[in-house]
Amino acid sequence: MEILSTLGLEGKVFIAQLINFLVVVFILKIILYKPLRKMLNERKNRIEKGLQDAADAKIALENAGEERKKILASAKSGADELTALTKASLEEIKIKLTQEAKNRSEQILEDAKQKAAMEFENMNRQIGKISVDISGKVMMHVFSSLFTDEEKNKILARALDKIEKVGYEKKSN
Repeated sequence: MEILSTLGLEGKVFIAQLINFLVVVFILKIILYKPLRKMLNERKNRIEKGLQDAADAKIALENAGEERKKILASAKSGADELTALTKASLEEIKIKLTQEAKNRSEQILEDAKQKAAMEFENMNRQIGKISVDISGKVMMHVFSSLFTDEEKNKILARALDKIEKVGYEKKSN
């Protein structure tokens, strides 16, 4: 106790102040320290969780970048493949259409040749008939002064028969 009096403190007052101080510390610990510590721990946990989420997001972003590159490469590959396929299809269609057009033009040309040949044949027949008619009329006119009607008819029939047998078609070639 002498030490306390040497320092200028009274023993009873000091002990009462010490008890008061301990009571205040105990009350502060119960009322303020525990909720404050709990709040600080929650805040620390939230900050750690936020940092962990940020790190996860950074990793996810990097992975997304890699995934984006893979998707773009795959899409480009698919587009290139589709382009090549389209070009091949177009070339095939072009060849097919060209062949069809060529076949169609050959068919048209063949039809035109046949039609022209038929027209030529018809014209040739008509000219032959006309020439036979004219020949008959000329012979009738020439024979009318030289022969009797019976001789004229015989000669005319024979001449026309011979003309028809020989045919005007062979002479036209």
